[in-house]
Amino acid sequence: MKDFNYHSAKDSKEASKLSSSNSAFLAGGMTTIPSMKLGLASYKDLIDIKNIKKLSGIKVSAKSVTIGATTKHVEVANSKEVKKAIPSLANLAEGIGDPQVRNRGTIGGSVANNDPSADYPSACIALNATIHTNDRKIEASKFFKGMFETALKKGELIEAIEFQIPEKSSYQKHPNPASRYAVVGVYVAKHKKDVNVAVTGAKPCVYNDKDLSKALSNSFSSSSIQNMELDSSDMNSDIHASAEYRASLVVTQAKKAVDAC
Repeated sequence: MKDFNYHSAKDSKEASKLSSSNSAFLAGGMTTIPSMKLGLASYKDLIDIKNIKKLSGIKVSAKSVTIGATTKHVEVANSKEVKKAIPSLANLAEGIGDPQVRNRGTIGGSVANNDPSADYPSACIALNATIHTNDRKIEASKFFKGMFETALKKGELIEAIEFQIPEKSSYQKHPNPASRYAVVGVYVAKHKKDVNVAVTGAKPCVYNDKDLSKALSNSFSSSSIQNMELDSSDMNSDIHASAEYRASLVVTQAKKAVDAC
């Protein structure tokens, strides 16, 4: 690991001011630190944001659940408020990684990193989330741009994520047996006017499957997507699952999610 300068920011304004073209924000460090140790990434400055009180906590209103960026996965999983308002979101957090990851990793870090197999991005898409930064508000549908790529600008910091409370929802995934990341994960959320079917792990970036969403918006039943076959031409293929198998898993997990709602 190369040498770097460590900074502990007191607030979002200071964190943004300390940032540069060769810096990174540090919360849980679940991706940043291993990447640096392996030589996959290097930074001149690491800006620790975990002590900024404004960035942590959970607030629930009649229509939404807002979670601070540095709130840990275990806090979301154990939150009585989240369990009552959006049970599927608490269940998602409970299934992330292992106890060590859940006790260190943060929701903001997961969303900002946008790993192709991360769980939280699918929740953002399915639950029509709004990402609140120190500069603006970004709709989830416009936030995730590609593999490890988001709409965040340099120095822009996620402060909170606001999830809309659905009528029904469920997250189902086929996990890697070792790390529990999503080989394929599907988050189904039924809102008043439509249904979102957010998929992670299947493609280089999380996405809302329009075909499944349309079918379930017309008839919210697993039987309505029973015989659907998805195009696998742009899906991921690796030693864990072929593109064709992932396409099949998307439908399978979507059916399980609908039945679990």
